[in-house]
Amino acid sequence: MTDDPLPAEHLSPLAALADEVLAGVGYEVAAATDAIDEAVPGYGGLFDPATTPAELRRALESLLESELARPPVPEPTSDAFVLYVDGSSRGNPGPAGAGAVIVDAAEDQLARLGRPVGSRTGNNTAEYVALQLGLSELLARYEPRRLEVRIDSMTVIRDVWGGNNPTEPGVETYSEAVTAALASIPEHQYTHLADSDPNPADALATVGADIAAFGPG
Repeated sequence: MTDDPLPAEHLSPLAALADEVLAGVGYEVAAATDAIDEAVPGYGGLFDPATTPAELRRALESLLESELARPPVPEPTSDAFVLYVDGSSRGNPGPAGAGAVIVDAAEDQLARLGRPVGSRTGNNTAEYVALQLGLSELLARYEPRRLEVRIDSMTVIRDVWGGNNPTEPGVETYSEAVTAALASIPEHQYTHLADSDPNPADALATVGADIAAFGPG
């Protein structure tokens, strides 16, 4: 393992194991999915209906016992970055996931991150977790001096950049981590994404929600 998982809401044991594997590869969704699919016996995989919970659990446990490693970190074009973030909750509250995409000044995607948030979690919490996820990995990999966060959650925008106290119960841990991370970046701003604006983090948040929906295992 390279890192401990970031804080999460309640997850089933199976989803929690998947989150640990994601943490071990720096929450890179493609790297984690490939590793899990390779560890599952036969022709199944992480989301294959033919994969039983027991098979998936054994695959996840074997990966956690191995030497998981982060993928190579791409070189950015400068110290300016764009961070797309998005949270997804089915049922609001329901199975929730978080996604983040780190982009450099040339609009090259440097990281595609995702994770489960909770089995019965609201969308606002998922949005906070997505921002925490993106910022934590950005700072772990690079030394940003300028950052534009592209986000569709007005609740998080008002809380983080508007100076409001968090209105969502239970998000203080994520809110404090976000505030501390942004304080270490000299220049940062946000851009509000409308529903019609493309957000590459959306699909990653959906994957996280899919994992959060896993049964006990």
